[in-house]
Amino acid sequence: MIRVGILGGAGYTAGELIRLLINHPEADLKFIHSTSNAGAAVTSVHGGLLGETDMRFSVDHPLDEIDCLFMCMGHGKSREFWAENTRPESLKVIDLAQDYRDESDDYVYGLPELNAERISTATLLANPGCFATALQLSLLPAAKAGLLDGDVNVTAVTGSTGAGVKPGSTTHFSWRSDNMSVYKPFTHQHLAEITRSIASLQAGFSAGRLNFVPVRGDFARGIFAMTHFACELTQDEALSLWSDFYAGQPFTVVSDAPVDLKQAVNTNKALISLHVDSERHRILVTTAIDNLLKGASGQAVQNFNLMFGLDQRTGLRLKPSAF
Repeated sequence: MIRVGILGGAGYTAGELIRLLINHPEADLKFIHSTSNAGAAVTSVHGGLLGETDMRFSVDHPLDEIDCLFMCMGHGKSREFWAENTRPESLKVIDLAQDYRDESDDYVYGLPELNAERISTATLLANPGCFATALQLSLLPAAKAGLLDGDVNVTAVTGSTGAGVKPGSTTHFSWRSDNMSVYKPFTHQHLAEITRSIASLQAGFSAGRLNFVPVRGDFARGIFAMTHFACELTQDEALSLWSDFYAGQPFTVVSDAPVDLKQAVNTNKALISLHVDSERHRILVTTAIDNLLKGASGQAVQNFNLMFGLDQRTGLRLKPSAF
């Protein structure tokens, strides 16, 4: 069994990560650390785990007693932690914050569809952001084919869990219900990692070409991204390009039929639909993911599996709602 620990155990992504790890056949969850909840039952925060675990949040984080550490703390906290603590040489780390997504300090960027080989030998891994995952999976095949010469326009709607567990003026139910709003247009923090990955496949691509408008949606979880750009491909050519790029990827599914958010929520799947308008010479790429799973904790476990030589699907055979 692979001994694992979690730092920052009280947030939404940590709750999903705990759920996955306590049911993972190769993982032995040793501690779930939370400064603000130390000593409390995990189910007092993550009520959906009632009957699944009797663990309590720990005050300690014995790094020398585990093989892999998942870091679910707020952005910037990971660097603070390593400034105050020493990592055992054999300890593998999967960081869900944005601190090392630039691959500084020997971290590998953990998008399996792009970096599976590097992930499989990594010791330090930076898990991608949720919007970044959806948008990269939409665009990577086009970048590999050198198709992104002009502007790329994206509107993506996210659920309220994307804002984290701490209440705020734009996350309260009374404000979010029956409501939508734009935030951080053209300036979202995930643009840096998206641009970096695209440029690794199509040299010269810059952030200025990516017009990204994030939208707060009236639902709890999921991301629905709509991306369009100039394209001379036919429908069949586009389907072949995207399908070939993701051949063998267990969670990324390409379809010529429309996809919807419910098909992806509560799974680790990324569902991609393509629509080519031959008269306008444009393509619409629609992508649906669960922001807490494929956009965070599910992808972290997928990376965990790769890092420890397991099948990527281990512990992730999750199914969407039937309705």
